Amino acid sequence: MALSSSAVIHNHMNMKRFNMVRVHQELTLEIPKSKRPIRATHLAESICNVLHHPPSRSIDLLRYHEEKLSTPTMSPREDISQKWRQIHGCSNWENILDPLHPCLRREILKYGEFAQATYDAFDYDSLSQYCGSCRYNRNKLFQKLGLSRNGYAVTKYIYAMSHIDLPRWLERSLVADTWSRDSNWIGYVAVSDDQETRRIGRRDIVVAWRGTVAPCEWYEDFQRKLDPIGKKGAKVEHGFLSIYTSKSDTTRYNKSSASDQVMKEITKLVKFYEQKGEEVSVTITGHSLGGALALLNAYEAAYKVPNNVPISVISFGAPRVGNITFKQELEEMGVKTLRVVVKQDWVHRMPGLVFNEAFKVFDEITSLEWVYTHVGAELKLDVGSSPYLKGGGMNLSGFHSLETYLHLVDGYLSSETPFRNEAKRDVALVNKYCDMLVDELRIPQSWYQLANKGLVCNDHGRWVKPKRDPDDIPSHHDDLLVPDGTQTYMMTLVSS
Repeated sequence: MALSSSAVIHNHMNMKRFNMVRVHQELTLEIPKSKRPIRATHLAESICNVLHHPPSRSIDLLRYHEEKLSTPTMSPREDISQKWRQIHGCSNWENILDPLHPCLRREILKYGEFAQATYDAFDYDSLSQYCGSCRYNRNKLFQKLGLSRNGYAVTKYIYAMSHIDLPRWLERSLVADTWSRDSNWIGYVAVSDDQETRRIGRRDIVVAWRGTVAPCEWYEDFQRKLDPIGKKGAKVEHGFLSIYTSKSDTTRYNKSSASDQVMKEITKLVKFYEQKGEEVSVTITGHSLGGALALLNAYEAAYKVPNNVPISVISFGAPRVGNITFKQELEEMGVKTLRVVVKQDWVHRMPGLVFNEAFKVFDEITSLEWVYTHVGAELKLDVGSSPYLKGGGMNLSGFHSLETYLHLVDGYLSSETPFRNEAKRDVALVNKYCDMLVDELRIPQSWYQLANKGLVCNDHGRWVKPKRDPDDIPSHHDDLLVPDGTQTYMMTLVSS
């Protein structure tokens, strides 16, 4: 039986920009008026000159960039304990996306950095026996990547495997003596420490899923088969579900699936902190493929976690995952989803580039059980809004890069205003894995790599590949002790 057309058209496709003068009494977040200091005004004029006077562009943009080199890379973090539910999406982020509330911007960037960590710590070296693993143990991850300031501690690593042919997904070592031939490190679970918990108003459990930095063409492989999930007719893309649920008794790291691993950890954490009388939230994040896995994780968590625990997904450049029934089930279970997308990036349009939630005509000819549908609210960014980025051409990997997304989030005020002058995130990060920054900034492309590509000079003057620190060799044992309120939890797990 065909579904009604009202169920087909996704809210974000017809969403009108809200009237910025209108005030809702139930809205507790206020959009602060920006008072631009004199110095910021001068910087804004410099940017304007850069855009309208090409001959002086190189000098002006470089000078503007250099002025920022002596400023902090992040704003002071405000106490959001009284408004965290709105920030976490209880009202689907209504009226705080456009214009973007500064507190929400900081939280989006925080979760984006957690997703970025899965790329920055991943071992891509096919000549390493540890290719496909994380280069650091859980106790070192945030310290090594400069993320300790966020106030979270990693409690568990997640591993996944896949039996299907997915380009650029399963990284394998070319050496015989490898840590695993079937599994990859796919993400981690972390929890807020006591200080951060007080600031954000609850104990926050975060799951970060690794995605892919590959261009969007390989997503074409994800349009061929939808598999059932749950008991109400929901269907999701076969490849995503395979990665999330695959397991094998012959493997060391995937005797249990990624699904089993992450849900066991989330369930234990929720139970532990609720027994202590704390308010708990679950926030799941990921980029690209990681965003798809985040949605599958949220769907399962909504079934297995107590109803009073709010679950939100913050995804970046994520593809469509399932059909309209999958979307409706997520909404009925109270899962809140914020999709951050870049206009020039094609991945969020996949699968279902043609057959998707936007076409009314399909309601008249099909039940839509095989039509892919996006979920949740959308924050749409534009590469052309930033004076730092190359806007032309078909830079697929650059448009899709998570660092490009985070740069644009940092500079976003509203859909009708230019890139904000007060953006603090380091611009050089954009070129970590791509070539998106304008040449005038003199930042080399794809600069993020190990010194000397991982080789070190030994005592005999020979260049060799060093052995990993024993603490950083992959292990499937949960042997980590972490600070503050999370330490008691980890000690409880070890004793059990």
